[in-house]
Formats: sequence, C-alpha cells, structure tokens
Amino acid sequence: MVAGRVVRFDGSRGYGFIAPDQGGEDVFLHVNDLLIPESYIRTGLAVVFDIEEGDRGPKASSVQLAPGADPKAPAAPLAERIARPVDDDEQLASDDYLDDVTEALLEAAPSLTGTQILQVRAAMLQLAKSHGWIG
Repeated sequence: MVAGRVVRFDGSRGYGFIAPDQGGEDVFLHVNDLLIPESYIRTGLAVVFDIEEGDRGPKASSVQLAPGADPKAPAAPLAERIARPVDDDEQLASDDYLDDVTEALLEAAPSLTGTQILQVRAAMLQLAKSHGWIG
C-alpha cells in the first residue's frame, strides 16, 4: 500500500485526488474506492491505498485511513493544503485553480454569497490567464 494525503475532494461529484507521500503524480480518487465513510474524506487527511492504472492515469483503490490518522482532526491550514510544487513549464489547470480559489474564498470569507464567489472567481481566472499562471 502507498501512503498519501487527500489533496482535494468534491463530495457532490464523488471524486478527488491524493498526493502520494513519496512524490510523483497525484492519484485519482473515486468515492466507490473508499473503504472508509465518505464523511471522513477532507483535504489533508492521511490515507493508505493501492494504485491501479485507470483509463486516464493512476487511480486509488482500497482507500483507508493511515495508521494514526484522525478523521475528526481539523484540516491543515489553507496555505499547506493548496501549496504544491509546480515545474517551471507546468501550468495549473483552470478547474484546479478555480477549486483552490473557491476554497480560499470560503475559508477567508465564509459569508460571501454564491454570486460574489462566482464574480471573484471570474476575475481571478482572467488575472491568472493574463499572467500565464494557468493554461
């Protein structure tokens, strides 16, 4: 089994990604591959899992809590959760960028309305594209 941490998980869509502790490409996580309650899954949660080759790349299976992991512990600070190394020639995908922006907005200003979040996301996306930060 491989150890890693949940990078992000969208409960409404039923999928997310795990960053293996040994490094390398993030691994796709689907809710059907959990051996723990979905309610435990949150960004930063330590897990162990098997890796299979899926249709679009590596896919996690048999996902369990890592030994000593506490599913009720608070999530890591936002800066730790979204900070991930990026190669000089690699760009963050627009969807991933917008997910990170949304998380930051909800954590920093939970009283924002859905309309306000969409407006800020659109402005941030345009800014990121104009600087070449995302593809």
